Amino acid sequence: MTRSRAQDTEVCGVTAAVAVIDGKWKTLLLWLLESGPRRPGELLREIPAISEKVLTQTLREMAADGLVHREAHDVVPPKTVYSLTGFGRDLAAALAPLSDWGHRRLDRLAEERSAS
Repeated sequence: MTRSRAQDTEVCGVTAAVAVIDGKWKTLLLWLLESGPRRPGELLREIPAISEKVLTQTLREMAADGLVHREAHDVVPPKTVYSLTGFGRDLAAALAPLSDWGHRRLDRLAEERSAS
């Protein structure tokens, strides 16, 4: 899905929501930021498979979509902190039932594998 899809007002609500969380890392970042603000270095340690460039790009997209707040402190060395906005918390709450469904699906797959 393209980034422009996230700005398109002529799509259904589900498409609009999926456009905002589309990508490999956004749902994981939402989940991590749900428990509190994080600095980029903390996020990099918690997601070792993500590069600094991709993390920065993803957080910028999420900020542009109104999901995260970026707070830059004017200190040396520079300090930046990311946190969920109210809109981001709303999205995280909306995704909770989907997460529950996903866990039930994983449990079902595990049961099917152990039965065969």
